[in-house]
Amino acid sequence: MNSIEKAKKKIREIVAGSTVPEDPLHAENTLKWLLKLEPKADHALKIAALAHDIERANEKQKIKRKDYDDFDLFKQAHADNSAKILREILEKCGVADSIKDEACRLVVQHETGGDTNADLLKDADSISFFENNLPHYYKREGKEETLRRAAWGYLRISKQRRNIVWGVTYEDKILTDLIKSVMQESK
Repeated sequence: MNSIEKAKKKIREIVAGSTVPEDPLHAENTLKWLLKLEPKADHALKIAALAHDIERANEKQKIKRKDYDDFDLFKQAHADNSAKILREILEKCGVADSIKDEACRLVVQHETGGDTNADLLKDADSISFFENNLPHYYKREGKEETLRRAAWGYLRISKQRRNIVWGVTYEDKILTDLIKSVMQESK
């Protein structure tokens, strides 16, 4: 097994151990969306898609929302911590420095974007939140927090890709209508 495949396997093993039930599916779903948006994504981008939330899988290293008054500062600390954990994995797996450095840079930027590849990762992550995570988030956090998080998440998607989220529906029609209203208000 080459170093990149070894690293992906290790990332998947770690993410599978997350106490957040949707995390393993979210990692794979983010990769799926990344490849839909950019079928020729390079190794660094694919690794970053799988590992962007890896810090949530380790309770000892996990950044806690309650420790931050500002949601954006919390999200950046989460991204920085995920990149630190990813760097350790890629070093242990012997991944080339150029791929390791780029994958970690992308994870640091996955919440904010900033260039073509970082924007692709941010959008894939955001679309996956709506497609995969949102029903779980709603059950765990309730209506008001879900509305806030959905508005934040929708606005962070690049304008040319926001239409993708309009196609997402849920088994719970109330949740579908709720999220559609958030998107309508955020246009």
